[in-house]
Amino acid sequence: MDEASDFARETSAAGDRLPPAPAPMPAERGLRRILFAIALIGIAEGLFARAAGSHALADLLLTLTILPIAAALLISSVRAIVRGRFGVDVIAFLAMAGAVALGQPLAGAVVALMYSGGALLEDIAVARAERNLRWLADRAPRIAHRHAGDAIEDVPVAQVHVGDRLLVRAGEVVPVDGTVSAGLATIDESSLTGEPIPVTRAEGASVASGTINAGQTFELRATAPAGESTYAGIVRLVTAAQAAKAPFVRMADRFALGLLPATLLLALGAWLISHDPTRSLAVFVAATPCPLILAAPIALIAGLAQAAWHGILVKGGGALEALARAHTVLFDKTGTLTLGGARLLAIETAPGQDAATVLQCAASIEQASHHVIAEVIVKAALDRGLPLAPPDRSVEAAGSGVQGMVAGKRVSAGAADRVLPPGALAPWARHAMRRAEWRSALLVFVAVEGEPIGALLLADALRPDAPRALRRLREAGVARILMVTGDRAASAETIGAALDLDAVLADRLPSDKVDAVRIEQRQYPTVMVGDGINDAPALAAADVGIALGARGATASSEAADVVILTDRLERVGDAILIARRARAIAWQSIVAGMGLSAIAMIAAALGWLAPVPAALIQEAIDVMVIVNALRALRTPASRRHGVISAEAEQDWREAHAALRRSLEQLRDIADALEDAKPEPAGKLIAEANDIVGRDIVTHERGDERVLFPALAKRLRDRAGLAAIDRAHREILHLARQLDRLARDLGAETIDRYLVRDAQRLIETIHQIVRIHTEEEEDFYVSVAAS
Repeated sequence: MDEASDFARETSAAGDRLPPAPAPMPAERGLRRILFAIALIGIAEGLFARAAGSHALADLLLTLTILPIAAALLISSVRAIVRGRFGVDVIAFLAMAGAVALGQPLAGAVVALMYSGGALLEDIAVARAERNLRWLADRAPRIAHRHAGDAIEDVPVAQVHVGDRLLVRAGEVVPVDGTVSAGLATIDESSLTGEPIPVTRAEGASVASGTINAGQTFELRATAPAGESTYAGIVRLVTAAQAAKAPFVRMADRFALGLLPATLLLALGAWLISHDPTRSLAVFVAATPCPLILAAPIALIAGLAQAAWHGILVKGGGALEALARAHTVLFDKTGTLTLGGARLLAIETAPGQDAATVLQCAASIEQASHHVIAEVIVKAALDRGLPLAPPDRSVEAAGSGVQGMVAGKRVSAGAADRVLPPGALAPWARHAMRRAEWRSALLVFVAVEGEPIGALLLADALRPDAPRALRRLREAGVARILMVTGDRAASAETIGAALDLDAVLADRLPSDKVDAVRIEQRQYPTVMVGDGINDAPALAAADVGIALGARGATASSEAADVVILTDRLERVGDAILIARRARAIAWQSIVAGMGLSAIAMIAAALGWLAPVPAALIQEAIDVMVIVNALRALRTPASRRHGVISAEAEQDWREAHAALRRSLEQLRDIADALEDAKPEPAGKLIAEANDIVGRDIVTHERGDERVLFPALAKRLRDRAGLAAIDRAHREILHLARQLDRLARDLGAETIDRYLVRDAQRLIETIHQIVRIHTEEEEDFYVSVAAS
């Protein structure tokens, strides 16, 4: 039995075993909104009446404001006690009643407002159990094209049976699990495995539902009905994982078990000893749980606001609090730690050919192809400013390549067996295949008039900010970082080797990712970071799911507790830092506020505080708690300021992007020098020297004038710049050596020794500048954040 069927059966069984999620209670949530509005409007009216001199009317309005909230509070307290859950609600009710009894309805109304506001915040925090899965359902195909004799009929996917022959057209989502029965299928499996490069499936190969036909029309023989197919299993996994999550427990309730009986005992003791009921009332007023009601929501909401300011959407205080406890973080690979699609890595050239010609020919003919790799090749050529000729009489073989006429010449691009002539491979072609293998890259060979001229290496690439993002996580206190991916082990380990990871888990289906999350959860609070549909179940299963919404799928954003709205991976670490600071401030506010309240309660019990002064002291404590909780708005991330102006920083980052394109050209030149003859070698060396002088040296001189002095001002001394400055000097030194070598080409005979020296210089410059640029960016970010 194939993997898709196993997966569907497993997910179906898992969904059947789990209990259904509790039904939402919109009426109760609507009532809480109404109570909050009553409190807000009632306080406004009462204050307006007092300002107008109508104190009796003001007290009446404020008392009427308290009554419905106190009644709802009493009902909820009774229900909580019946369920065995003791919260701060009882104390809040007694505080409101005491305030009214003492003739201080304004204080009672403030308590009512804070209580109703806290209830409203709790509703927002637990709303994750009702996430909208419409996008997942909408994406699922509803119609399948089924063979009926010699005709094709459109039928609902629910009517597809095992053994039916289906037609899957270009660009369509595969409706059910099946095998290719006719044609060659080019399948985009990124929604399931995360692999960005489409794969070719020959006749008889399995194809999973939810994948996309990235090639030409092919026939599929169904091996499972829609309800038992892979994509339906993913939807069930998301729903089941969400239903299995425990509800958020308010931080305030953790103190309630001790506070409630302590308050009752102290008030009763004060009354019994003094026989003065006002002492009991004073104790209740002093024990008003505003520090509990206010501290956690305000600090957490401040944390939510701070996170939103940095492009981090946290779906409620529960998610923020859970994020603050994060110990282990699991990352998806494709689109999360990598750029999420094929990129041109290198150009291999046949002897006597140059990289620009190879790319230009390939991109020109690939304009006639609908393959996603064709789009990457065309874009790479356009980014390098290469003019493309329109293709003519093109013919595309699905999954293997395309050929046609370009500028009067027959050009072909594609797999080795389609482009290369039969027989032994040329040394350069063998070298290209070896290089593609160890880099886990896709190889596209290019030929003109039947003569191979080169090959393009394409693969997913590591995000430039990934190492910095993982370092930020370590600084935030995350102890364990893993990568879990549906990609092959070789591809995953290539990316993992460049990062500070504790483990790499490859060849994982969506259900395997959920298993990996649950294994980690058994030991420590676990965070899952992803961006694709295949990550949605794991995001929903984790203690906190973080989706990269700037480039990710809607399904992953729906399933996640946190969505990163900007395309910056280090925001994951920022989110944890913000969450930990907000949670710490919330606990500080609770402990300090309740500690001061305890002192006031004892003073009231001893008769040192009358009810009215106790209320005033309690209000002062409340203000202190609010002010302290608002410190969560001032996280370390919020104090970041640019080292240089925003415009200069944007120019600097754009210059780095242009510099990387120049480095790609240098790498291509160094590769081309491998087998170049003297005359073309001289031209290549001169071209490399022009690139180094025009792009690299100019950029380094600009950093000397603008960036380095600005960085030095933020440091106590220039010692922190020593490593960057040393690399900067080395780059300029190597550039001078290359310039001298290039200038002497006309005076010396170009031999293989001179070419080898030039090649080594160019490769060294390429490597040092690449590393120097990344270190410069990391150093800039760390200094700007200090």
